Amino acid sequence: NMAAARLISRLALITGGGSGIGRAVCHRFASEGASVVVADISEESANETLRSLQSDLRGQSHMAAKVDVSSKESITQLVTSIQTHYFQPPSVCVNAAGITQDDFLLNMTEEQFDRVVQVNLKGSFLVTQAVAQALVACGAPKGSIVTVGSIVGKVGNIGQANYAASKAGVEGLTRTAAKELSRFEIRCNCVLPGFISTPMTDKVPEKVITKMKSLVPMGRMGEPAEVADVCAFLASDDSRYITGCSIEVTGGLFIG
Repeated sequence: NMAAARLISRLALITGGGSGIGRAVCHRFASEGASVVVADISEESANETLRSLQSDLRGQSHMAAKVDVSSKESITQLVTSIQTHYFQPPSVCVNAAGITQDDFLLNMTEEQFDRVVQVNLKGSFLVTQAVAQALVACGAPKGSIVTVGSIVGKVGNIGQANYAASKAGVEGLTRTAAKELSRFEIRCNCVLPGFISTPMTDKVPEKVITKMKSLVPMGRMGEPAEVADVCAFLASDDSRYITGCSIEVTGGLFIG
């Protein structure tokens, strides 16, 4: 699979790059020529992704870093270390760090709610803000920020009040960021995956998977690479007139 090299000489930060959709994004971006910063709460996973990235295209150099997106201090440290290493801020950013802590609304703890919102929503805000600030400060902004939402943010899902709220939140965040950052030529968009086979969905029982597949018009689960391809499109100049937009990658799940 020879990817188009649309991201030559771009520096890309991917949070959640240690697994699932984030890892697939790292692979796709590296294959398109980007230098990739693989950031993850698990430094071990980030390094594992790093070792598998191709780096034979012009000027490519990748790095792995530990980050806790729910901590502003951790993100500031990450952006600083990127600028030190590459002498520039990342012009492409993908917010793919996300967690679930499922429970029925009637049983959900405040801790379960807070943690999911901290990582998924506040984390996306903090990373978007830090990257945008660094780009504007460097005086030659132009960039693309992609946040991984979820179709669940639009339609809701049983047992996922916290997750659905956090993912609906990132769409509002993205649209507002798009309006504020457009004058700096920074585009902000969302990708809304449906039912994708990742470590997040690995915990789902077999009979639920069968049921979910039957709801998908295309009749199967999605692959992380199929979400990563859309992220690559949004990161590249192929989407240069697209901002504040959400693209569903669901195989038709919940189209109405």
